[in-house]
Amino acid sequence: MDAPEPEQTPFAAVTAQTSRFTRYYQAYLDKSTPYTTYRWIGTGTLTLLFSLRIIYAQGWYIVAYSLGIYLLNLFLAFLQPKFDPSLTQDEGLEDGDASVSLPTKQDEEFRPFIRRLPEFKFWHSATRAITIGFLCTWFEVFNVPVFWPVLVVYWIILFCLTMRRQIQHMIKYRYVPFTFGKARYDRRSGH
Repeated sequence: MDAPEPEQTPFAAVTAQTSRFTRYYQAYLDKSTPYTTYRWIGTGTLTLLFSLRIIYAQGWYIVAYSLGIYLLNLFLAFLQPKFDPSLTQDEGLEDGDASVSLPTKQDEEFRPFIRRLPEFKFWHSATRAITIGFLCTWFEVFNVPVFWPVLVVYWIILFCLTMRRQIQHMIKYRYVPFTFGKARYDRRSGH
């Protein structure tokens, strides 16, 4: 039984196509990186389409609520510093080093604000989640009957409480996660 072996197994063929698709997708993401405004306009348009689908279909409120919770979680990660000063301060107290904190005086070392979730990953995760949510609205299995005003009120309360906590954290540890309103220095003059 000397039958010739097939050149490529079905698994290898699927793997080759998947890796090819992944390379194309990554190339598209790499090309879109510098176009921040256009990326967010596209995400806003996708969010508007999702919202219109929910409003006109009069259903899939649990999908919209789940998406809202996920986007709130992403937004909080976007606002938080990568190295949380409250955790660093607690660790410093445990180690006996109380000097570990954010710089508060002019002569202390400058440490830039580094986000826990960078803007590009925030955009990519949000866009992917909105796309998945939009696709879920086309399947009846995800149309769970719920009383939607309760979900809206609960989401608003959750948003207010978490943002209040985040703003208090920002005030306590003196960091601003946004670049507008901050001093800009000219490269040539050094000021």
